[in-house]
Amino acid sequence: MTNLQIDSPWKAVLTGTPVFGKAQWEKSPLCLKWLVAARASLLFLTLSSAVIAGLLALMAGSFDPVLWFACVTGLMLAHATNNMLNDYVDYTRGLDQGNYYRARYGTHVLNDGLLDQHAFRIYIGVTGGAALVVALGILYVVDWQVMVPVVAGAFILLFYTYPLKTLGLGEFAVLLVWGPLMVGGTFQVVAGYWSWPVAMVGAVTALGPTSLIFAKHVDKLLMDEAKGVMTLPVRLGEQHARRLIQMILIGIYVGILLCVVLDWLPVGALVVAFALPTAFSFSRILENEKPAECPALYPVAAWPLWFAAHAFVHTRKFGVLLMLGLLSGVFYESVSGL
Repeated sequence: MTNLQIDSPWKAVLTGTPVFGKAQWEKSPLCLKWLVAARASLLFLTLSSAVIAGLLALMAGSFDPVLWFACVTGLMLAHATNNMLNDYVDYTRGLDQGNYYRARYGTHVLNDGLLDQHAFRIYIGVTGGAALVVALGILYVVDWQVMVPVVAGAFILLFYTYPLKTLGLGEFAVLLVWGPLMVGGTFQVVAGYWSWPVAMVGAVTALGPTSLIFAKHVDKLLMDEAKGVMTLPVRLGEQHARRLIQMILIGIYVGILLCVVLDWLPVGALVVAFALPTAFSFSRILENEKPAECPALYPVAAWPLWFAAHAFVHTRKFGVLLMLGLLSGVFYESVSGL
């Protein structure tokens, strides 16, 4: 592996999927190495779900900041564990080794020889153990009321990579986890009760991460098919999978509008409309074949991700705008309550 030097490694790790060379890895602090191994830029998706749940609890007038912070910490650790477990399982099964798709973008600490399997298992064990401790603490404090979302989330965390992903269930798992389980479960912990409208809002907002995982699986469809990894896009075929992503994009905005009409979200949530140009741009990209080579002016570090890179840009913009819209709802509730 080339000894690449990254000028701003912290920013690169938190905003993208940089490739760390051996020399840069060795001089990096442990916390930065952990962020690289955990694919930290993707943790924004989990942070968004937890923030959305917290803002909904604030608008409902029932918010425990300590429990919310515990949920954020536990969920981020669980997501990081899943990312590392995904890399570990796929590598040890022989999928991520050599020139497989995952090994061609970002840093794969095992395939790139930055960590051996024993050291990586320690990373996974410590991170997963910390997530478990936080989860048990939450269950103890709230009197086991959130056992169902915690257990369901733990099951998906452990079995997403295998066998759920290979059975074509990975995309549904993402929709369930980032939606009803994360948003609904966090709201239940923070507000003290389960809310089906909040769970439905979570399902709508989870369409963003779902579009991202769909796009990623379309990007690597041929390699997955050759390796026998039967993701849903492999089963549907590329054209049908791309059309389904376009339908998901439509569903995101129709769903937000419906949630506002039903008074499950404040009117301010409609600010997500400012992400529509990015959604239209992504939809047009889905109409065309993926370039055979990295286009000029396209970030080399993101290649060979194509559909997934554009999905990530849209999902991040949509998530930020939705959180701003919910903040406006919190502000309105606080002012009207004076």
